[in-house]
Amino acid sequence: MTYKNILFELGDGIAQLTLNRPDKLNSFTAEMHEEVRDALNRVQADSSVRVLLLTGAGRGFCAGQDLADRAVAPGSAAVDLGESIDKYYAPLVRTLRALPMPVICAVNGVAAGAGANIALAGDIVLAAKSASFIEAFCKLGLIPDTGGTYFLPRLIGTARAMGLAMLGDKLSAERAEQWGLIWKCVDDEQLANEALTLARHFAKAPTRGLARTKQALYASPSNTFDQQLDLERDFMRELGVSEDYKEGVAAFMEKRAPQFKGK
Repeated sequence: MTYKNILFELGDGIAQLTLNRPDKLNSFTAEMHEEVRDALNRVQADSSVRVLLLTGAGRGFCAGQDLADRAVAPGSAAVDLGESIDKYYAPLVRTLRALPMPVICAVNGVAAGAGANIALAGDIVLAAKSASFIEAFCKLGLIPDTGGTYFLPRLIGTARAMGLAMLGDKLSAERAEQWGLIWKCVDDEQLANEALTLARHFAKAPTRGLARTKQALYASPSNTFDQQLDLERDFMRELGVSEDYKEGVAAFMEKRAPQFKGK
């Protein structure tokens, strides 16, 4: 597929996906969704990829849905927004969460609506100091979708989630870090380099173990204590026979840096 709305690169174990409609703050159209889906399918199909780095071009990360792409004219038939969720947004965040590798989201500017929640679907979220997060749905008479009602209360608690969702106020990147919504806020000029440095770290890390780590952590809120202990046991049993575990132990014993293969 030829990409018109995204940039996509593969190399050295890193997949870099850049939303690339800067004149529209990288807001989504149906065509852009199809391109992102194709790129993520390539990530899943390529066993050499060990980390995904997702960011936006220009002055914004993503402003969510391009309303002009599904504008409702006065007197026209209503648009089925549930179909849009089923076809595009839910599969997108499900894929990001399920990828068997770390997903880094580098938020370079405004992340609004679905764009904010796509960012929060990442495993490690970095944001430039000038970036902001806005749950803008209430301004359109809607609810936070794309996982927003799931991510927000789990990350920052119900009270703060209610405030963001029902008021639609802008949340600065610095406050987002203080609240625990994201991993780290960095100076604007450092974001790209810090994100790439982190991606290079993960490209040489024990990918299989990291995949099970994210899976276990995401399962934890809905599991009982005993269920989580059983899950830890099962994953440890699996990882204990992996090549990376053997390499990690050997490197420790030999006092050298490990050479993980992600297997």
